Parts: sequence; structure tokens; C-alpha cells
Amino acid sequence: MLMQQTIKNCISVVGKGLHSGKDVKLTMLPAPENTGIVFRRSDLSPVVSIQVNPDKIQETMLCTMLVDNKVKVATIEHVLSALSALEIDNIYLELNAEEVPILDGSAAPYIFLVQSAGIVAQSAPRKYLRIKKTIRVEQDDKFVELSPHMGFHLKVSIDFSHPAIANTPKEVEFEFSAMGYIKEVARARTFGFASQLDQLHSQGLALGASLDNAVGIDDTGVINEDGLRFPDEFVKHKLLDAIGDLYSVGAIQGSYIGYKPSHALNNRLLRKLLADCDAWEYIQA
Repeated sequence: MLMQQTIKNCISVVGKGLHSGKDVKLTMLPAPENTGIVFRRSDLSPVVSIQVNPDKIQETMLCTMLVDNKVKVATIEHVLSALSALEIDNIYLELNAEEVPILDGSAAPYIFLVQSAGIVAQSAPRKYLRIKKTIRVEQDDKFVELSPHMGFHLKVSIDFSHPAIANTPKEVEFEFSAMGYIKEVARARTFGFASQLDQLHSQGLALGASLDNAVGIDDTGVINEDGLRFPDEFVKHKLLDAIGDLYSVGAIQGSYIGYKPSHALNNRLLRKLLADCDAWEYIQA
């Protein structure tokens, strides 16, 4: 039987918020069995704790954001993706601002932090949310879907007209494993278009974006000096995001398909799933 896990030691990192542009400190702390993933806003008095679950994800423009009584924690998807990969069930994530630091724009720094803190097994068995029937959400030509499957399998497809993305692989399939994630997925960075930056800034978004934490694309192509980390980095980052979004319900046993997925669609999918009691059950593995 697989047991729940947490980290062994506290560990901290300081970085910029992708959208706020502000410096923020994140501290990871061990948590008891059955705690789940809990963010703590230590900059507020009293400290506000928000447990991760789909019902708390209320705003999803360009990131996954927790909201609880007007208290926000933004851009949680990359750290959730890393926690999913390393099977961390219980952890406190303490922040002194409302956004998780973007670091290099991928999940790799969070993998490093968790591994540096150490991982320990706990006394309670690990739970998996097993998909019992297909659930699908559509919006225009986009869709996301969960269906029964032994293990955790993902298939993600993208479709961007910009040649810098269109000329790279548009689809990736991934049978979930920690080693496969670390080797093939974790280093894939978020990406953005230089032409949209002024508009995003006017909306108070992407204020911390730079070529140090994102793949930048202009009219001619990728503008990062070192280019892409993988030939399929764009679609693999969408895969990374989906893994993080889905981990808001914990570990899943099932198959996910996303065609042009988004944070909003992923959250709608989980809410629809949880609303149908015949579509899922908790199991121990």
C-alpha cells in the first residue's frame, strides 16, 4: 500500500511574481497526514490559510488562482505540478504576498526545492480519485476530458497560428511517472507574445515577465538567446500546467485529454466531475 507523503524539512525561496512583478518569499513546511496542500498568507494578520480544492479556484485569467473571502493566491499551477510529480500529499506553502514566485517559468525549481527538503512517508494510506466514467467540457473548438484508465495518462494538443509555435510538435502523450516528469516535462517554461505585453501590463498582468522566466516570442520567432529547452517545449508546458491544475483534487487515476486546454477549462472539468457522484470514487493503491 502506498502511503501519504510530506517533506522532511522546511525550505524557502525568493523570486518575482509573474503578474505582480513583486518579490515574494515562499516557504514550504511539513504537514500532518490528511492535511492536503494548504497555502498560508503570512503577510496578513491574522494569517489566512486556504486549502487547495477546485471550489476555491475562482479566477483563471492566465494562471490558476485560489480565492477565499477576497484573499487570493495566484499562479499556483507550477508548484502544484511539481508536488503532483513527487507525490507530496500534505504540505504548507507559506507566502508573504498574493502570488507564488515564477522562478524560471517552469516546475524544475520546485522539483529541486522539494527534493532538497527531503520526502518522508507518513502513516496514512494515499488516496486516489478514480475516474469511473467520461466527463467532458467544451468551449468553442476547445475541450478537456477525463475518462477511466489504470494509472494516470495525459494527452495534450495545442494549435497556435504563430509560426514559432506552429512549426513545433503540437501534441504530447504522457504516461505519468515521477522520473518521466522530471526528465521530460519539468523544465518546460511558460511562454508569451511580445506583441501582447503592453496590453497585459495595462491590465496589471505579466509585470514580472522577462526572458529569465518565460519563452518570449516576437514576429520572427523565439527571442530567448538559448532558444527552446525541448523541441516541443510549448505543448509540454501546457501538459505541465494541466498536471498542476488537476492536482487541485489530489492524485487521479484516469486519462486526461486536452485540446487547446486552459486553466479555466481544467477547473470547469474538475467541478463538473465532482458534481457527478457516479463519475468518481476514492480508492487506496
